[in-house]
Amino acid sequence: MRSNARITAIGTYVPTKIMTNNDFVQFIDTNDEWISKRTGIKERRLAAENEFTSDLCVKAVEDLVIRYNKEISDVDFIIVSTLSPDFLTPSVASYVQGRLGIRQAGALDLNAACAGFTYALHIANSLLSSGLHKKILVIGGETLSKITDFTDRTSCILFGDGAGAVLMEADSEGQFLASTVNSEGEKGIHLYGTHLSTTMFDQDLQDKKQLVQNGREVYRWAVTTVPSGINTLLADSNLTKDDIDWFIPHSANLRMIESICEKSGFTIDQTLYSLVHYGNTSAASIPLALDLGIKEGKVKTGDTLLLYGFGGGLSHSGHILTWG
Repeated sequence: MRSNARITAIGTYVPTKIMTNNDFVQFIDTNDEWISKRTGIKERRLAAENEFTSDLCVKAVEDLVIRYNKEISDVDFIIVSTLSPDFLTPSVASYVQGRLGIRQAGALDLNAACAGFTYALHIANSLLSSGLHKKILVIGGETLSKITDFTDRTSCILFGDGAGAVLMEADSEGQFLASTVNSEGEKGIHLYGTHLSTTMFDQDLQDKKQLVQNGREVYRWAVTTVPSGINTLLADSNLTKDDIDWFIPHSANLRMIESICEKSGFTIDQTLYSLVHYGNTSAASIPLALDLGIKEGKVKTGDTLLLYGFGGGLSHSGHILTWG
């Protein structure tokens, strides 16, 4: 594949409110040991009542600007990946563009759920490599706590809020070595949130605006689909798993990640995830994990990264890229 795009900066933000596993004991039958053993999650961040996805996205971009001393007034496209937007319309991307005062930039939201950030990278890479755009903000942001059913003990323990943003710029020495995007829409009934319709493939759905997940089916799909997608990326890039410095999957839960690693030949020690303190943040989980790796001194210039997102759709997408 031809790539003329490079990630030149990253920023993240999570809300200040922390919800620990012990906090769930007050209203559902669970405990810290049960949650930790099955998910690896210890705590998650929750947005305030008047704090929404756009707020988190703006703060992630502001973090990027401060840390990398980047100019963003000349950004010519903004992509926000989210399944928890502030409004039906305008898009979060348009709202973020207005709040940041960026002029003459295209703006759109993308909903590929937990694969959203890697989908957005794919689109940005395409727009930059084609020469149509020069500078793109790619943001993954979620306030999943606002669409979580806190009476469902199997799913409410998973989700948290957060945002991650990267700046991508046109560069003749492209950073992306291989990419893949896929969807199995016929399996979408296993993870959904209703809106205007309450039927899917002629099957009646639970009529509520909160997330509904068949965890067993999603798990079974992910631990088979993701390793296959990884093999496709490695073949397309003429690399092997030994060439990968860091594997960064969507932070769904640790048990799922461990199974994917086992099937793909990666060790958990070379895997970066953000779920321990942030939970499953859907489109934000991969940039949060990447930024944690950078801050901890793990990810270094020249490292080869394999990013893989998977989730609602059921969609999945991945990239192999050289960092820095």
